[in-house]
Amino acid sequence: MAGRQPPPLARYRLFRSHDLDEARERVAAIFCPHRLDTIGQHAGFDARHHHLPGRCLSLNYIEYGARTLIEPGELGTFYLLQIPLDQGARIENGGDRYDSTPERAAVLNPHLPTRMVWAEGTRQVLVRIDRRALQAEAAAHLGVPPERPVTFRGGLDLRTDAGQALRRFVMWLVAETDAGRPPIGRGLMARAVEEAVIAGLLDTCDTPPPAREATPRNLRRAEAFIQANLDRPITLGEMAQAAGTSARALQAAFRAHRGTTPLGYWRDLRLDGARADLASAGPGTTVTDAALSWGFQHFGRFAEAYRRRFGELPSETLRRADGCAAAPERVRAVGSASPAPS
Repeated sequence: MAGRQPPPLARYRLFRSHDLDEARERVAAIFCPHRLDTIGQHAGFDARHHHLPGRCLSLNYIEYGARTLIEPGELGTFYLLQIPLDQGARIENGGDRYDSTPERAAVLNPHLPTRMVWAEGTRQVLVRIDRRALQAEAAAHLGVPPERPVTFRGGLDLRTDAGQALRRFVMWLVAETDAGRPPIGRGLMARAVEEAVIAGLLDTCDTPPPAREATPRNLRRAEAFIQANLDRPITLGEMAQAAGTSARALQAAFRAHRGTTPLGYWRDLRLDGARADLASAGPGTTVTDAALSWGFQHFGRFAEAYRRRFGELPSETLRRADGCAAAPERVRAVGSASPAPS
């Protein structure tokens, strides 16, 4: 139709076809082998698939035109979030039966058999998420044992705060891609974006499993990891993984046994290192040198955190060190003078 907006992710078109067998084969190459049949009139079948791959997830847009039966069985290696833009689908995933609509997305669990009927005219944005990546995030932040699959129950209500946030985020990713700025793929920021999508999906869980309690042994492991990595940026997730517990449990353990947070502990150790350097500074050393060597990039925040911890500014510590360094010179000068007449 003239003037119609291009469909989402149009820059990343995989195919468009009126052939059922071709569509089945092309979609299976991205997802998994599955049964694909039309229900009723075959003439309305008009399939298209757009696909933007990332590191551990991909953004997809699919429409079939006609009313369509899709039966993949168990997805196996990935979770699939389906957000209808128009119409919707009847979902069967394990024992769950529900209708997905623009107000109720579907989350397909990979370890449960799936069967779907897409209504005629259904258009959907789909996020394919690597199963191992989602399990790793769930283990790090919710304390779910890695061997126990995360199971989403029923449809995902997009009217809740968490559901609205997730939908807005996914559609922002789509909009950025359509504007020529794909936000997933290579790079640290792209990795963080993908992790945020997974975290947003986990936030929609109605009853997340309780976090495992961190033991003092976990705490010691985390402290050892932090102390060994003071010279580089590290995340709470990395700390929890090194400790063998969840991020939530590790935070609780640090509050209970250290009176701070894991990131606060990491910051304070770096502040201690910067203070030691400033207190023993040689000629020409600056506050900036000490801050940068301990990973502090924002000097105003560094000075404020330093003042809160030590009761003085880093420049004051440095001036005192300069004074101590000058004192021996003055002593030698006095000692070399001629003795006063008796």
